[in-house]
Amino acid sequence: MDTFFDGTFIGFIILAILILAVLSLALRFIPVGLWVTAYFSGVKVGLFTLAGMRLRRVNPQDIIRPQIKATKAGLDLSIDDLEAHHLAGGNINDVIDALIASERANIELPFEQAAAIDLAGRNVFEAVQVSVNPKVIETPKISAVAKDGIELLSKAKVTVRANIERLVGGAGEDTIIARVGEGIVTTVGSAPVHADILENPDSMSKTVLNKGLDAGTAFEILSIDIADVDVGRNIGAQLQTDQADADKKIAQAKAEEQRSMAVAREQEMQAKVTEAQAEVPLAIAEAFRSGNLGVMDYYNMKNVQADSSMRESISREVNDEDENEEQ
Repeated sequence: MDTFFDGTFIGFIILAILILAVLSLALRFIPVGLWVTAYFSGVKVGLFTLAGMRLRRVNPQDIIRPQIKATKAGLDLSIDDLEAHHLAGGNINDVIDALIASERANIELPFEQAAAIDLAGRNVFEAVQVSVNPKVIETPKISAVAKDGIELLSKAKVTVRANIERLVGGAGEDTIIARVGEGIVTTVGSAPVHADILENPDSMSKTVLNKGLDAGTAFEILSIDIADVDVGRNIGAQLQTDQADADKKIAQAKAEEQRSMAVAREQEMQAKVTEAQAEVPLAIAEAFRSGNLGVMDYYNMKNVQADSSMRESISREVNDEDENEEQ
């Protein structure tokens, strides 16, 4: 009898241990504490739903806590939609914050659109904030040249508001800056003189605004203010100087070409003279052989040449003395 009771007691102990182990495993797998928090927060979610999240390798807290925040804010969202967005790589907290902010600001923003904006890589909560509180984008200094050749360096401040409907697929801030710069360059470039722009800088703002630069972007341009206009270089004068230098180099090249041709012609003539002088002794020898030139005739010719050389030498000395006296 004692043996029977001892066996029964041991069986109860083993059964109790097994029950405690199963309960411990179930409590670890199913977040009962989170379920209780959700229940008292007004979020209806089943324990098996939480267990299914565990099986899908989704942390239930990442879904339930944003759902609690949305429920407290009066938003009617589906847990399945939140889980699907989470599995797609989205940020549920940013989406919920954006939906709450848009509702408070009376901006229509469905969950599907907010999720699409978030998955597109944009910060949907920041976009809603910019839609409520416009943002100022400051451009770098933009260089533009008026028709008189004077460079103007301008800096603009662009006040923009996010356009929720164009956040998906719309261009960003870089496009706004590029288009504003293009409008400023066009305005300055069409001015006859740079003084017109300095006297009326808001003409740039009007021209840029009339171009509809926010088309196809994620923003709506509210205003463009010219913050600073500085006078830069005289581009026209610099271009003229560069052109004059280029013309000078071309003229020098042509002059050098003509000088080279003249030197070549001179050398060619000297070669012909040398060739002719080389034929003189041969002609004299032939004249002696043929009897056309006598010895006395040859000596008279040499005397005449010597006399001519002496006169040329005296003439050069006199010219040199005259030049020295003039200096």
